[in-house]
Amino acid sequence: MLPLLIVLAFLLVPVLEIFVLIQVGEVIGAWPTVGLLIAETALGAWIVRREGRRAWRALQETARRGVLPDREVADAALVMAGGVLLLVPGFVTDVVGLALVLPFTRPLVRRALSAFAARRMRAAEERAATVFPPGAAGFDPFARGRGPERVETPPGPVVRGEVIHDDRASEESGDKTSRA
Repeated sequence: MLPLLIVLAFLLVPVLEIFVLIQVGEVIGAWPTVGLLIAETALGAWIVRREGRRAWRALQETARRGVLPDREVADAALVMAGGVLLLVPGFVTDVVGLALVLPFTRPLVRRALSAFAARRMRAAEERAATVFPPGAAGFDPFARGRGPERVETPPGPVVRGEVIHDDRASEESGDKTSRA
């Protein structure tokens, strides 16, 4: 499902961008539209540089403290993705890119993406649980069960001791004892 959405996005976003560019061009004119796109790109580059440095410093500070930098890594990834979107000419990608880059909208986007990822992981867990139900061979490496690598042990206490073979084959080979 996700690959289909990505393909649709790559097909529909350029069409949407062209439509919005034409609409804006009809309202304010062609040259002002081009000027607005250039101004958005310059502003976006400045914001990405500033927020990218801030995200990098926060990532380094968190690593220095020895804390898992999950929020900082997410922020750095969002700033980078927003920067790429701001470099693409068009108003729609610029609006989405600014939402990813600006410090007051980024936490909202981060939370939404985190919730989306959590839902996808729960759905994947549920699918895996139906394919490999608990107790299925190979599902739980610590479960007791039958399998090629498992040795069945009889129930009851295990007593360490010494086994003395009392058959003639053992006497002929000279092996009288073995450890258990």
